[in-house]
Amino acid sequence: MNRHSRRGAGLLSALLLAGAALAETSHEADDEAMIDLAWDSGCFNCHDLDNTLRGPAWRDVAERYRDDDEALAHLVVTVRDGGSGNWGEERMTPNRRVAEEDIERLVSWLLSLPPAEESG
Repeated sequence: MNRHSRRGAGLLSALLLAGAALAETSHEADDEAMIDLAWDSGCFNCHDLDNTLRGPAWRDVAERYRDDDEALAHLVVTVRDGGSGNWGEERMTPNRRVAEEDIERLVSWLLSLPPAEESG
């Protein structure tokens, strides 16, 4: 490997590390924004990321629907219109005061949550 190749490889490594750090920072910012939106939308009155409250823990929802291509559309309707029977007896109240776009963003984000042991 000549001198220019080593410099190029070093530069590429530095760029990849910087990109990974930027992606992690961006992901953390997305998490923070989504948690803020969830608080503002009243989601945490019944839900938690890791613990079942009145409604299921969001990581449990993500796990249940992880491989379901129709989950996003189905859950957006459930969040907007309410529902029951999917997680026990407790009824989910409708959330019609929350903008449809915000519901879609929140549901999409919660479906991307890693299992608890990976969330570190």
